Amino acid sequence: MKLALMLLFCAVPAMAQTSPIPAACGNIDGDFKVKLNKSEHAIAAPEPGKARVYFFHDAGTDIKFAYPLVKVAIDGHSVGANHGNSYFSVSIDPGEHHVCSTLQSSFVESRYELAHFNAEAGKTYYFRTRIFDTGDSILMLDLMQVDSDQGEYRVKVTPMSVSTQNPDKFRPTKRFAK
Repeated sequence: MKLALMLLFCAVPAMAQTSPIPAACGNIDGDFKVKLNKSEHAIAAPEPGKARVYFFHDAGTDIKFAYPLVKVAIDGHSVGANHGNSYFSVSIDPGEHHVCSTLQSSFVESRYELAHFNAEAGKTYYFRTRIFDTGDSILMLDLMQVDSDQGEYRVKVTPMSVSTQNPDKFRPTKRFAK
């Protein structure tokens, strides 16, 4: 009996495989803290020779208790996080870029949403994330590029997210074999 239990405990880790983290996500597994700045904000023009990218989360609710943070990385580098209805923006170099978003949660299996786009100097881009409940107690994150009219509107009516990443507090994410 002891031998059977030992074999079982040794076999379980061998069967469990971790899903690879996409290259676009890089160091996205660190913990973020988010504060919301609710003052009025205007669309910032891109810096000379750069493009500007806005990321906003459309929570569909003002309830933030137990609502997960949405973390974003570009080209493998964390750039910020949103909590509830919020947005942030970053300045990037022109060229092809790969975007990754995931939830910061101890209760949800890690899922990565990915997108890529070609940034042009002087242009502004907008991406929206939303969380969907599939009805089976499974939360699905959605990432999509949106029209500038929608993006500009969301920035005007949404609080700005000011996020900081704590590199010393690594949050291992749940990864399961499919």
